[in-house]
Amino acid sequence: MRNPIALTCGEPSGIGPELACRALGATEPFFWIGDPRHLPPGSAFREIAHPLEVAQVPTGVLPVLRHDFPSENHFGTPNPRNAQAVIDVIARAVGLVQSGAASAICTAPIAKKALKDGAGFAFPGHTEYLAHLGGVDHVVMMLACETLRVVPATIHIALSDVPSRLTAASLEATLRITHAGLKRDFGLSAPRIAVAGLNPHAGEGGAMGLEELTMIAPLIIKLRAEGMNLFGPLPADTMFHARARAGYDVAVCMYHDQALIPIKTIDFDGGVNVTLGLPFIRTSPDHGTAFDIAGKGIARADSLIAALKLCGKMVAMRDA
Repeated sequence: MRNPIALTCGEPSGIGPELACRALGATEPFFWIGDPRHLPPGSAFREIAHPLEVAQVPTGVLPVLRHDFPSENHFGTPNPRNAQAVIDVIARAVGLVQSGAASAICTAPIAKKALKDGAGFAFPGHTEYLAHLGGVDHVVMMLACETLRVVPATIHIALSDVPSRLTAASLEATLRITHAGLKRDFGLSAPRIAVAGLNPHAGEGGAMGLEELTMIAPLIIKLRAEGMNLFGPLPADTMFHARARAGYDVAVCMYHDQALIPIKTIDFDGGVNVTLGLPFIRTSPDHGTAFDIAGKGIARADSLIAALKLCGKMVAMRDA
């Protein structure tokens, strides 16, 4: 039996703690890192001293690797005093997977503003912090569900900044990491990568923009000459119907909403965030802290369960 997955607590005043309890028995063995005081009242849990003790915890009981926080939490309202502990839990999980005590990391959602306000968090988000902890410069965010995988080449920046931030070098790095990740963690020997254009109708031969002609198409030609199975640039408005999706393994898009709108339309509850390019496996549910429903018992655990299951599949693929 392989070592269990480390599930970070995320923002304790969000839905992360209650979803951890609901994911029990539906997925791979995992343990939760956090403060037991932040779990919903009446939660069945058992503290463990080491991840190997997960196997001794009864079914239906949450294994908890205790990480004390400065304060209790109130669902829906982040406490700035807890911000540094949220960050420390992420670093602790990375240390466990790097040491081999955990097989992978699944991260519950964080509240980036709360971390900035309470602890001066210096990173745009989870992904960039994990890249820092993993010692890598460039990682790729992939969103995945049963029928679609998408990669945004630029992520959390203003739409007006996309043309200047989308460079041949950054797009090439994204395509190479995506290609390698699909081979290593998804067992695809020759991943089919569809590349979207930046402009409407993929620029329509230069009538609606030149990025496709001057940067995206030449890069695709270059990488295809190396043996990568890429095609495009394609008009984004015709890439995501069922027949189109059947023709590729992943769609690389040029900006955030171009990638995330189709996957959230197709599977809003079951999408998974995967970070490619890290030296360890990391997934996350594709939703936020949901402060408005935290503690009410109505949040759905579908995405967390899918994220934990995908973690297990990726670990098995690397072990094969």
